[in-house]
Amino acid sequence: MTLDVSTNPFDDDKFHEECAVFGIFGTEDASKHTALGLHALQHRGQEATGIVSFDGKEFHAHRETGQVGDVFDKNRGIVEKLKGFAAIGHNRYSTTGGDMVRNIQPLFADFEFGGLAVAHNGNLTNALRLRKELVKHGAIFQSTTDTETLIHLMAHAQGNLIERLVAALRRVEGAYSLVCMSRKKLIGVRDPMGVRPLVLGKLSEPSKDSTAYILASETCGLDIMGAEKVRDVLPGELIVIDEKGVHSQFPFPKMAERFCVFEYIYFSRPDSIVEGHSVYTARKAIGRELAREHPVEADVIVPIPDSGVPSAIGYAEESGVPFEYGIIRNHYVGRTFIEPTDEIRHLGVKLKHNANRAVIEGKRVVLIDDSIVRGTTSRKIVEMIRAAGATAVHMCIASPPTTYSCYYGVDTPERSQLMAARMSHEEMRQAIGCDTLTFITMDGLYRAMGHTGRDPAKPAYCDACFSGDYPIRLTDFGDSGGQPAQLSLLREQKAG
Repeated sequence: MTLDVSTNPFDDDKFHEECAVFGIFGTEDASKHTALGLHALQHRGQEATGIVSFDGKEFHAHRETGQVGDVFDKNRGIVEKLKGFAAIGHNRYSTTGGDMVRNIQPLFADFEFGGLAVAHNGNLTNALRLRKELVKHGAIFQSTTDTETLIHLMAHAQGNLIERLVAALRRVEGAYSLVCMSRKKLIGVRDPMGVRPLVLGKLSEPSKDSTAYILASETCGLDIMGAEKVRDVLPGELIVIDEKGVHSQFPFPKMAERFCVFEYIYFSRPDSIVEGHSVYTARKAIGRELAREHPVEADVIVPIPDSGVPSAIGYAEESGVPFEYGIIRNHYVGRTFIEPTDEIRHLGVKLKHNANRAVIEGKRVVLIDDSIVRGTTSRKIVEMIRAAGATAVHMCIASPPTTYSCYYGVDTPERSQLMAARMSHEEMRQAIGCDTLTFITMDGLYRAMGHTGRDPAKPAYCDACFSGDYPIRLTDFGDSGGQPAQLSLLREQKAG
């Protein structure tokens, strides 16, 4: 079987969060802080990065493919040229065909009121329809991102900056966290359901007798520079930061909150505090619940690094079975290590993971992972564990079966490629080659998050990738979500 590899042949069997956003206002080192914040948020997007700053007179920008440390390496002197007291930045993960330089954010546009830089995390699910309408009325698009749709909607609206932004956002559907920067303002806004995360922080600089305010996708983007979390930006909230301080408004109709539960399972960094919950603690709780639901006669609990580690610790604590690092990850396998031929794809797991025979040989092993997408990596890891001498391999997954694609800002395969969507439970077990295969139940997942279970009439989270219950209309896809596209990229077709 040939795999359809999007970016990294060694990570193709995982979901990928589309991007991270960061903004800061009120410090002379705005771009340096932004680069640090983006570095901490690297896990949310590794394909490209960019920063736009403003120094009181001019905007400065640099956008480039690559990771933050490479693009903004101090030896290149780029950050020093991005002068200003305010800056916003963006990390991006792209799917196939969408990694052009012109798609790298933040995007920048000149309006009647002046320049505006925009960085966006999420997907607009009616962007194609709006794009067609805008083109019909004379709009000329320079990128294939849905973020540019927002810019054109603002250009066609009336009023000042905030009025235009609100008017544009009232026309869009989807999940989003936005950070925008004008000559005088830093703006943050979340969609009314709060699907994607955004936090407000502040950085006190006693030596300069000043306080800078920050907007970031996760709290780890604050921690890296010693900033303090003020609070989460609320669903449907629009925050304006200027020289007078922080101002808040709620310009959209109130809706039931549906934060993405996969942020706790996989996307967010474990040291982040998301929506008031420690991600690390949540993952341990999921592991404990998984152990209660699916006890297994075993000798050792082994996580699939790195995302499976906290859940494996929780499982071990609850079950009393020892936790061991039975799989060692090579953190230095890069995306350009070697050309991703079919042969190299086959070697991918061994290049990235190796079995620790000393703790596996002769043991009944429980493997803990966050999710199963295509199942290709799971199968190879089970083979590797058996080859290392395990007498039995039980796989326990810290999420329910992934049976539906995400259209709210996550790069997922089309549904026909999701293992749980095309196979029965037993067929999955046989294909992976493990002795038993178990998933946490939906109610178990909700219990781990502090609820009594999932209320189907009013779910506390967006869990559409498990349930098919899409809380936001999929206008561009049909209500079934049947079209295999990622709207944050509005995929281009390559010639030839």
